[in-house]
Amino acid sequence: MRWTDINEVAVELAEAHPEVDPLRVNFVDLMNWVLALPGFEDDSRHCGEKILEAIQQAWIDELA
Repeated sequence: MRWTDINEVAVELAEAHPEVDPLRVNFVDLMNWVLALPGFEDDSRHCGEKILEAIQQAWIDELA
């Protein structure tokens, strides 16, 4: 997975952190959680606020 795999990342986060409300996750934690996902192979320097916002929104949508 890479930063651009927004929906796949969101599904993995939902499965890895089922007790978490994605609206309450700060971007530092979100980035660290993504980096810790099994199979995630992208560089943290390729991440930005827009990508994290998109991941957070996809995670919210995944739970709806």
